[in-house]
Amino acid sequence: MDIAGNVYTFMMENRYLKFLAVVLLAAVLALLVNLVVRKLLKPLAKKTRTVVDDIVIKNLSSMIFYIILLIGIRAGISGLKLETGVVHNAVDTILILIVIRILIKMISNFADHWMNAWQNRTDARAEERLIPFLQKIIKAVVIILGVIFIFNAWKVNISPLLATAGIAGLAIGLAVKDSLGNILGGLQLVLDKTFKVGDKVELDSGELGVIMDIGLRSTKMKTYDNEVIFIPNGYLANSKIKNFTQPDLSLRVNVYFGVEYGSDTGQVREVVAGAIQKLEQVLSEPPPVVQFLKMSDYSLDFVARAWVSEFSLAYGTSLEMTDAIYRVLNEAGIEIPFPTHTVYSKAPK
Repeated sequence: MDIAGNVYTFMMENRYLKFLAVVLLAAVLALLVNLVVRKLLKPLAKKTRTVVDDIVIKNLSSMIFYIILLIGIRAGISGLKLETGVVHNAVDTILILIVIRILIKMISNFADHWMNAWQNRTDARAEERLIPFLQKIIKAVVIILGVIFIFNAWKVNISPLLATAGIAGLAIGLAVKDSLGNILGGLQLVLDKTFKVGDKVELDSGELGVIMDIGLRSTKMKTYDNEVIFIPNGYLANSKIKNFTQPDLSLRVNVYFGVEYGSDTGQVREVVAGAIQKLEQVLSEPPPVVQFLKMSDYSLDFVARAWVSEFSLAYGTSLEMTDAIYRVLNEAGIEIPFPTHTVYSKAPK
């Protein structure tokens, strides 16, 4: 007992042996934790539905040994009571670099996972461009924060540098304000799912067409006159957009018409509804309807409403409905009015 006590006292009084003991203890602990992560946590993570835990554990398992070992070395160095803090600061710097490396690898793994998940989607073009862009931004933020922590570990005053960087960032931000607005607008369009490639939309300014591509700065739309329009995403993010493919592809077609005063409104509804129901592209459910809207100056105004299965059929169906309404009204002897003026005059006395 005396020998063991003397050895323990000697080790505690000898700071170098104490440092060695702390490092060895940290190494053993690091091996145990690494073993638990690899043999226990990894298999458990694979059984879960989410891949978040798999990615986190995968990246931690490759560096957890070095992190615990460096923490032990740092604790041992504190017990050495060295006059210089160079070694202490160097260990802190290595720890920060390891953490940066882990975070960057996690960001890359998450980005790769999301890209693979969207590869088979037909509307994933925007995501395929935005994910690498966001990945670079997040990596840059992580690296900048890591550099700031490293400077702080070495007790370097970076306030003047941050002030200079802030002024430079403000100047650059003002110079590229419109471009940044368009990029953020594109991100907003994707996250809000305003539209996707292939959707038929009508812009607030009146343009009507099909979305061809959603880029970082602009969206490409092909009109029905075979023209391609490039619209800045910043403008689209702040505009009212009519999407004809949401909530589903079906669309209602409206054709307005008028008949002369004195016509039987019930007969008008009956003959027009019957003619519309015979059209091939008109859906039976919901059924077509003909509504009496108002009594105008020269006519009784009606509207015929019918549903088609998708937007591409709407224009052709509206033409067929117009033609069918004109023919059936003529066949039924129902007059279609036109503006007239009646002039009364008095003979001079």
